[in-house]
Amino acid sequence: MKYIICQNPEQLSSGTKEKPGFENGNALLKVNRVGICGTDLHAFKGNQPFFSYPRILGHELAAEVVEIENNPQGLRAGDKVAIIPYVNCGSCVACLAGKTNCCQRIQVLGVHTDGGMQEFISIPSRLLLPANEFDLDEIAIIEPLAIGAHALRRAQTKAGDSIVVMGCGPIGLGIIQLAKYIGATVFVIDVNETRLEIAKSQFQADHFIHALQEPVEKIKELTHGNLVHSVFDATGNKQAIENGIHYMRHGGNYILVGLTKGELAFHHPSIHAKETTLMCSRNATLEDFQFVMKVLREKKFNTQAYITKRVNFESIPTGFNAWTSADSKEIKVMTTWN
Repeated sequence: MKYIICQNPEQLSSGTKEKPGFENGNALLKVNRVGICGTDLHAFKGNQPFFSYPRILGHELAAEVVEIENNPQGLRAGDKVAIIPYVNCGSCVACLAGKTNCCQRIQVLGVHTDGGMQEFISIPSRLLLPANEFDLDEIAIIEPLAIGAHALRRAQTKAGDSIVVMGCGPIGLGIIQLAKYIGATVFVIDVNETRLEIAKSQFQADHFIHALQEPVEKIKELTHGNLVHSVFDATGNKQAIENGIHYMRHGGNYILVGLTKGELAFHHPSIHAKETTLMCSRNATLEDFQFVMKVLREKKFNTQAYITKRVNFESIPTGFNAWTSADSKEIKVMTTWN
């Protein structure tokens, strides 16, 4: 079978190897779609935390069951499935508390263990979700949208809340439209004017503000001086993260969804005065996947605008330089095996 591997930063290569065999407790899957995510792009550039080389990338997957034993989900050969790509241990303190997304011994596909940029993959059957009712593109974007759903759930976002989303990449856009589904008012901040316009015209953001045009004052004006209930960072940019606290109202939440490798510094009196709830949001849980599937089932997410480019398997090794460029206009690149 064919596969693509990231040998070292900025070094992708393709090859062939034997198809994995069937294992008890696992399902043998045929990979039909692989979404290119920020994790893949950062790994390619060499600035992804929790990463080791060489690694087969890819964890935003749509797949078809080839072989599976009896399972609680009732899955059979030929079924389409979504994959929860966070292989958890089930026995650590996090798993026992229901926080499988931050398992102490977590193995994320495409990060800690080989991912889906291969024609076939063997996955624990407990991590599969029946998805025959969805098309393959929808299945492949369930995971990145679940990241946003988890962040919103961490913040306990509800109808009537106001939020700021910093960063209009794939994760940020997911947070934006899922927050609108919940009933929140959404402010978006970015340095890319095209992305800001897309956030409003295609993903229902209420207000967009360029990051260099006094966003604090504009948000104050639009919220009658109160600022917002929750701020979500989806940039992973150190400067953006450290400035985001200024958009949050007293008694609010600050949720770090993006990830930077370096240290962060906050002015303690500023965050203390607001009795800030500062939290990180990592991966997602089954509940978040199920919420996203509900939204997709109701056709309340703009999949067409989210997926901006489709390429075949052979284009992956040569495409990453363009997709990691600051000039890239792509939101979500979707790869296929045919």
